[in-house]
Amino acid sequence: MSPTSPPELQFSRTLLDTFIRAALIAALVYGCYQVFHPFLSMMLWALILAVTLYPLHGMVKSRLTSRSGHAASLLVALAIAVLLIPVYFLGSSLTESVHVAIETVKSGSVHIPPPPAVVESWPVIGGPLYGFWTNAASDLTGVLQTVAPHLKGVSLGLLSKIAGVSVGFLIFIASLIIAGVIIAYGETGHRSAIRISDRIIGTDRSHSFITLCVATIRAVAQGVIGIAFIQMVVIGIGFIVMGIPGAGLLAMVVLLLGIMQLPLPLVTIPVIAFVFFTEGATLATIIFAIYTFIGGLLDNILKPILLGRGVDVPMPVILIGALGGMLAGGIIGLFIGPVVLAVGYKLFWQWVDAGQTPAVQTESVTQDTQ
Repeated sequence: MSPTSPPELQFSRTLLDTFIRAALIAALVYGCYQVFHPFLSMMLWALILAVTLYPLHGMVKSRLTSRSGHAASLLVALAIAVLLIPVYFLGSSLTESVHVAIETVKSGSVHIPPPPAVVESWPVIGGPLYGFWTNAASDLTGVLQTVAPHLKGVSLGLLSKIAGVSVGFLIFIASLIIAGVIIAYGETGHRSAIRISDRIIGTDRSHSFITLCVATIRAVAQGVIGIAFIQMVVIGIGFIVMGIPGAGLLAMVVLLLGIMQLPLPLVTIPVIAFVFFTEGATLATIIFAIYTFIGGLLDNILKPILLGRGVDVPMPVILIGALGGMLAGGIIGLFIGPVVLAVGYKLFWQWVDAGQTPAVQTESVTQDTQ
């Protein structure tokens, strides 16, 4: 650029250069995102798992006095084994249930009692239900043959969902393996995170926000996933001991309901009713009912203890972030939501405190500690 150029021309050229650089950077960022997007979910899960399991990695490493890579490999192998055991029991239970149902239908031993006469008097659905029930009681095979074409679409949809769950499980296993690599280089990753946060929010606040994010992810893992897993084990043991059909499937449903923060009595109460209906009010069924009902309420005891522990944010903020994140982004939003809400909560109060005098800030901190 000539030094004799008018100031307006120099400004225009500088502005044009800035726009060109910004456009090139935007294009590069977009290209990187398109390349990385297929692996984004898997890498987010890997990062969440690495943050969650890193304290356990330190315990394994100190006990075995081995290298970080060996301890991470052992931890990942144990985690995969823990995941595969319930999946194996679930698959066995489903296979057995389907096999028993097919054999029962083939043997012709299924007998449906005729419907009560009062069913026909029900409004709207009484007549069709009475006719369908009567046909099923007299000719179950013919009814099944009639209904089978309508069930084809439902069956295909169910198989598609099962295939999607299977693919998701394989992705989770791959994320766990990648998490092991991240754990093995945990100290290097921590230093990199500090450098990035220093560049974004400044050196004076970066360490506190990294600590907040890490503590929030671990609190959610303990307070949501951990409690749901504990309830699945406790209730699943009761189902297996009582010989409940499809105990593995029901235990997996308990785990999913616990993760989604839905009430477990949706499963436990029908199972308790089924046991009383089939076996009567015996000592064993009464003990099972009390045990299962208490197991379904364990989250009310454990959640205040585990959720939000070690996090400098109120527990309701973490819980709201977990529920809102899950509704917005699925299971992975269960972790991202609390982190975003916790960081926003801290930034908001730092902005509030920045406008106060030192005396007011000291009084506020004193009240918080009390």
